[in-house]
Amino acid sequence: MLKKILIANRGEIALRIIRTCKELGISTVAVYSETDRDSLHVVFADEAVCIGPAQSTSSYLKIPNIISAAVITGADAVHPGYGFLAENADFAEICRDSNLTFIGPEPEAIRKMGDKAFAKETMKQVGVPVVPGSDGVVANHDEAKKIAAEIGYPVMLKASAGGGGKGMRIVWEEKELQKAFQTASAEAEAAFNNPALYIEKFIENPRHVEIQVLGDKFGNVYHYGERDCTIQRRHQKLIEESPSPVITPEIRNKMGEAAMLGCKAVNYVGAGTVEFLVDKHLNFYFIEMNTRIQVEHPVTEMVQNLDLIKQQILVAGGEKISELPHEPSGHAFEFRINAEDPENNFRPSPGRIEYLHFPGGFGVRIDSHVYNDYVVPPNYDSLIAKMIVWGTDRSHAIKRAKRAFEECTVEGIKTTIPFHQKVLENETFISGHYDTSFIDKHFNNLKR
Repeated sequence: MLKKILIANRGEIALRIIRTCKELGISTVAVYSETDRDSLHVVFADEAVCIGPAQSTSSYLKIPNIISAAVITGADAVHPGYGFLAENADFAEICRDSNLTFIGPEPEAIRKMGDKAFAKETMKQVGVPVVPGSDGVVANHDEAKKIAAEIGYPVMLKASAGGGGKGMRIVWEEKELQKAFQTASAEAEAAFNNPALYIEKFIENPRHVEIQVLGDKFGNVYHYGERDCTIQRRHQKLIEESPSPVITPEIRNKMGEAAMLGCKAVNYVGAGTVEFLVDKHLNFYFIEMNTRIQVEHPVTEMVQNLDLIKQQILVAGGEKISELPHEPSGHAFEFRINAEDPENNFRPSPGRIEYLHFPGGFGVRIDSHVYNDYVVPPNYDSLIAKMIVWGTDRSHAIKRAKRAFEECTVEGIKTTIPFHQKVLENETFISGHYDTSFIDKHFNNLKR
């Protein structure tokens, strides 16, 4: 059993990890930037170390500062959460070289599955369906043009080392390709210090469905069903649910088996997510793997009745997976409450929270680090809370979500709460028959 874990993150995920550590009897160390001095993860951790100024490049991304904090506090493990250094193979390797257990996969697995082109080829080799496209990165515009002509337009350019919609462009016809290639490559270079792109067929009107996986050091790999992450804006997820309203038990098992095959191919240990596009005929195609815990992991926790963070920690400490998967029980949604103005291009809305009231009641869970009078800083991701609701079925969960949002009040800043309330009244959403263009189709009144 690990004895003291440093959490190399901030906000709600840091607090989430601290809660599980307390239940396991493990001491915790919080790290924080100067602007996060009054954050709840600092308050509730057993120890806290300031690692730099507000800019993440000088604090939460500053590997020497984090390692030093772990050493001086006597931590024996590091949990990276999500974002920041969570999928940084060099950080995982430095932790290992510093005799710190990295609560995540081995650096080699992060590198293999973090490189989208390599991950795609790995999946192809074990028989997992992939979107038609380049076998690896494309060298230049001319090569991209040749491949696009072979697979047919529209095509998608993607950053090989990236995620979150950066370095990604849809190209509808050949005359758009050169400019899109240059723009996506430059964006990838700026975001990931790697301009490499790959190209694949653009699947029109798809659903985005991901499989939660967990592996241990004994070679066991399990999948815990799917999460439907189709409600997105500019490739940023806003609402997630499990089970998917369109995935049948047969397709779920096929997707799960495919995800586990890929994990076993790279000896994957820890929690991870294998992401697929699903077309209208329920054909599914691998797109990428996230080698970390996901923002939306509580959705799976609610329908599987397990603590994924606990399993992460136990597996990293050398134990076998103890909570095995089963068919989903009931239905769960996660709504991301961001400090953004949905009526104004979802513009970030940092500032002081003048009044806050979160909902409660059976089947409602709030994961958040904010409180009355908390100042949302402009330096980081705009997520301030996640509202997760569970119901006996999808219809029940929607009704419960509506009730919960009626109780949810955040004053002083703009949030995505009104947007979620409108979605919950939308007949297409209620039907479950929507795709990744849902927001463009049904909320075109929003300035984007």
